[in-house]
This record gives sequence, C-alpha cells and structure tokens, in this order.
Amino acid sequence: MQIKSWVAASLMVLGAGAMVQSPTFAAECTNRGDLDAIFCDANNDMVADTPTDPSKLKDPSTIVFTYTPVEDPAVYEDLFNPFTKYLAECTNKRVMFYQVQSNAAEIEAMRSGRLHVGGFSTGPTAFAVNIAGAVPFAVKGTESGFQGYNLLVIAKKDKPYSSLKDLKGQKVAHTSPSSNSGHMAPMALFPNQGLVPDKDYKILFSGKHDQSVMGVNSGDYDAAAVASDVFYRMAERGQINKDDFKIIYTSPKFPTSSFAYAHDLEPKLRDKMLTCFFEYRFPDSMQKAFGGADRFYPISYKEDWAVVRDVSEAGGKKFNRSAYDAEAAKAKKKN
Repeated sequence: MQIKSWVAASLMVLGAGAMVQSPTFAAECTNRGDLDAIFCDANNDMVADTPTDPSKLKDPSTIVFTYTPVEDPAVYEDLFNPFTKYLAECTNKRVMFYQVQSNAAEIEAMRSGRLHVGGFSTGPTAFAVNIAGAVPFAVKGTESGFQGYNLLVIAKKDKPYSSLKDLKGQKVAHTSPSSNSGHMAPMALFPNQGLVPDKDYKILFSGKHDQSVMGVNSGDYDAAAVASDVFYRMAERGQINKDDFKIIYTSPKFPTSSFAYAHDLEPKLRDKMLTCFFEYRFPDSMQKAFGGADRFYPISYKEDWAVVRDVSEAGGKKFNRSAYDAEAAKAKKKN
C-alpha cells in the first residue's frame, strides 16, 4: 500500500470516533463509561469525543509534546529531537518537548491543557484516557506490527531466588501505582504464582523503571518488577551489565507505550498531526533506542488495550478518577 493511502486509511479508523459530533460537556451525554464527568463517549469507542462547541477546541501556536518518564526525561528529549524538529516543519507549528517527572504529572498536564500530544506508559495510558481525555493513536512498531513488552521480575545473579515464591519476605520494588508492568500486572498476576504483593512482601515504590533496575543493581532491592523494554534498553546503553542479573519471571506480552493526543485539539490540526506521525520514519538513533522500531504504528485503544484493562480488572482495579486518587495517596503514604 502506498504511504499516503495507508495513512489515509489509518486516519479514517483513528479519526472516526473523534469526528462524531457529540455532547461532550452536556448533561444529556448518552454514554461515559469510566471517563471523567467532563468527557463523553457517545460512539462507545472508550475514548473522549471531540467537543462540539468550537470554543472548546484548541489550535495552539506551539504543540507541546512529551514522552513517558520511565527513565530520565532529558534522555528522551535528546532522543526525540529529530522527530520534534520534523513535526514542527510538518505542521508549520512550533513544537516544544515538555519534561515531566512522573506519570501523574504527565496525565495532569494533558488534563489541564498544557500537553497536546505525548507518549504514555502502558498502564498510565488508561488513566490518561479516562482522566485527561487522551486519545491513543499509535505505538512504536515496524511495517509488520507494533511493539510489545513483558513484565520481568529481576534479581541479582548471585541471589538465591529461582521463582516468585522465593521472594516472600524480601525487599521487592514496584515502580508507581499507575504503571502496568511496574505495579498493576504484578498485583493481578503474582498471586497465581504463589506470591501476594503487600501480604507476602511490603511493596516499595521506586518511582521509575530505571530506578527499580538500579536499585536491584545496588542492592537496595532484592528484586523488582520492571518492563522488559526498559531493562534491555539500559543494558544496550551500558548503564547495567545484563549478565549481572537473573530473570525469575516473565509475563505474557503487553503493548508498549502509546502515543495519544488531547481529545479537544482542533480537527484539522489533529488530522495533520496524525499524518505527520504516521509518515515519519525513525532515524538510526531512535531505531537503536527502541529495539528496531522504525515508525509510529496505528492502534485502537478499545481493542489493543483490552489485555491491559483485563489485567487491571482481574486485580480488582479500575482506571477511573477514584482509583487513580486512591493509588496516588497510597504511594505517597508508603514512601
């Protein structure tokens, strides 16, 4: 398929829900699901509809972009620099990379209108959809499909652990309450492996995946639940020696971080921006950093994030405001 026709087809799928004129802020909203009260989902695609009131649409002179802070935000600002330059030329807008220090800060930035498009970690993607009105449209991938990752439980090679059961009573790090691989998947999947978080061990929140890895490396933690893509990326960069670690658990595959735009972007700008994303091809530096991915691959939040929502629901968790606030408070109390 020619690039332009492929992009056009992708835009038809991704933009169909966004183009529906629905009463986003109206009391007569026919469906909202887990979306916050200021959003509406009249077409049942599980993401916020585009506002029908023109005064609610945003057409910023500067597009603010960021990427999930799973590692040092400055690393990603440099890594995405070729793309942000391209996006500025493609949209004829100024583009600014906005460094965020936590998943919560990224979500709140989009909700408040300070962030227009960005990459969200797998778990926080669902919170961003429901709390901030984010509309996921792509993940990193190749011509054959999009990238995924696994939840890994890592420990130092010299530790006497061979299974999750061996971690009872040990110092085990999770990343943050909204993280899929760093918290929600362990909460849902570990009990079936004979290990119950917060019962068999006290959850220690590190804040980020790289901090969990480095904490295991330094001996601050006996083990940690981390995303495989972050772990292997750190090894490729020389931040850690992969041979110093052992992997004692590997989960089924999850979709990797999503790219999502704010639901209230002016439709012409939004569609132009999506075209720019889908036509872009990663330079060597980005391909190396992202495991060979060379493009933004189109996805559907409703379909492709179903496994993430299923894991959350299996663990008794929801991706709504009350759950988000409760987990944030819990993390603050623990730390």
